[in-house]
Amino acid sequence: MTKIPSPCIDVCKHKLKGRHCIGCSMTERQKAEWNGQTSLEAQRAFLAMIQEQQAALGGKFLGWAAAYRRECLKAGVACPLDETTDA
Repeated sequence: MTKIPSPCIDVCKHKLKGRHCIGCSMTERQKAEWNGQTSLEAQRAFLAMIQEQQAALGGKFLGWAAAYRRECLKAGVACPLDETTDA
């Protein structure tokens, strides 16, 4: 299985415990939860949840997608943000 890179883009700034990171929007708890995701399906679902969370937080994470694509490129995997979900 090809592992999807973590949504973390190595900014990791939390002003207060439990708050959202200014880089990726994940809380410290969510970062720990990502490490527990073992299936590709679970990783994709988690990534979709992070994107929804970013939108709900007011679109403050505009640079995240480009940074995440670079992380995927460095890891040598296709970026799940570029996959279509046409059913």
